[in-house]
Amino acid sequence: MSGNIGNKIKQLREAAHLTPEALAEAACITPEQVALIENEGKIPAISTLIKFARAMGVRLGTLLDGAEQTGPIVTEAAARHRTVSVTSNSNKNINNLDFFSLAEGKADRNMEPYVVNVGHSTADAANRSQHEGEEFLYVLDGKVTVYYGQQSYTLGKGDSIYYDSIVPHCISSQAENATAKVLAVTFTPY
Repeated sequence: MSGNIGNKIKQLREAAHLTPEALAEAACITPEQVALIENEGKIPAISTLIKFARAMGVRLGTLLDGAEQTGPIVTEAAARHRTVSVTSNSNKNINNLDFFSLAEGKADRNMEPYVVNVGHSTADAANRSQHEGEEFLYVLDGKVTVYYGQQSYTLGKGDSIYYDSIVPHCISSQAENATAKVLAVTFTPY
């Protein structure tokens, strides 16, 4: 899936009659970064994807999903093979989050549910995401640290956190060589 995201962004950008420069400005990145994403398959931070979606007038899921349909969507455990790996920061080539969509193909949804494999990353300001909306995280396996504003929260299996995503935040596996698994539900208003 990650190989198609650049092509999808380019198609949606062109359909919205946006230049690469206009998309870059809307996402607070450079036109060169847009070119890397569209042409070389570089995957930006989730906050950048949200800004792209807003600028193009589509949902975040439109960038991450395949074809859409109405009605219920069932995602069987064995079908969760399509993943998108994103960086904590669009200026780095470090992928510490692997997203498995739980509603891929659902048209007109308001929430974005994912199972996320969380690797270790640093909590410095450059790794933090910030965007409109809300997020809910429920730890399925392992331990994570959620950095939120000036605070940090340690969560283990069965723990959860709900927060406003306008506050700079990031998540990291506590152990450098271990991956944690969380259920994440995001809401981004249009």
